[in-house]
Amino acid sequence: MQLGSSQSIQSSNPLGTSSTQRVNNLSRPSLNPDNEDDKAVEKQEMAEQRMLRELRARDREVRAHEAAHMAAGGSLVRGGPSYTYQRGPDGRAYAVGGEVKLDVSKVPNDPEATLEKAEQIRAAALAPADPSPQDLRVASNANQLAARARIEIAIQRREESQQAEAARAAENNQQTSTDSTVNGAPAATASLATSEPPAAAISAFMATAETEPAPVRFNQFV
Repeated sequence: MQLGSSQSIQSSNPLGTSSTQRVNNLSRPSLNPDNEDDKAVEKQEMAEQRMLRELRARDREVRAHEAAHMAAGGSLVRGGPSYTYQRGPDGRAYAVGGEVKLDVSKVPNDPEATLEKAEQIRAAALAPADPSPQDLRVASNANQLAARARIEIAIQRREESQQAEAARAAENNQQTSTDSTVNGAPAATASLATSEPPAAAISAFMATAETEPAPVRFNQFV
């Protein structure tokens, strides 16, 4: 499968070469010198009617087949349905084959969207009750596209998990560093508060206490 291109999903021609040849033979004038005989005319008319029934049934089958592709393909449809016709003994054209073109390209840089698209391609290819060989090939290619998309999704998720884990580790390291700084500040303050005063300060305090007079007390009662 060529990515970025389109593929056709189509119906085969079950009438086959021999049936086509019968229609062509019936549409040509008979070379039988007894063609005016009632039995010969009746036989030819019966063959024409049988061929018309086959062509009409085939026409309905082909159109229903392509309609199923169109319905399941949705926005992926890029062309069709287009039909191959065969002229019947009544002079009318009947569809004996058809195709619908689908976009089968991957979605750039989006494996999840590609996976969803591949699943829709497969559903469109297998939508008819009787998928043709070409339909089965398109479905197989869609399976391969989906498999590649799943691998890309797994790689992408693993990379995202690794990045998230690295981000959490960096955040934890930063938090640990911050906690160490905050918890160290009270310890330093406590050390300063509980350290003994210098000897000179103690001596000055004692000298002042000895030289200052005692506080005056006032008698509050007369």
